[in-house]
Amino acid sequence: MGIRDIRRSQGLTQRDVGELTGINGRRIGDYETGFLPPKNMTLETAIRIGDALHVRDLRKLLEPDVTPPGKHKLPKKKL
Repeated sequence: MGIRDIRRSQGLTQRDVGELTGINGRRIGDYETGFLPPKNMTLETAIRIGDALHVRDLRKLLEPDVTPPGKHKLPKKKL
């Protein structure tokens, strides 16, 4: 399970993770899609994402996602 799978399993959006970490949600998406390889993120970034997703073993953030992009979309939040 990579970042996307962990995030989705907790019912969070990229924006949610961005708000929890102080990292732009688009950057989170870039790590999820591989546009920015997770192995190249700084230790500080990995710790912030790991804390937000309650992941102690930061190596899990480097694992490939099982779910392809676009699958199992979260329901839109009601205003």
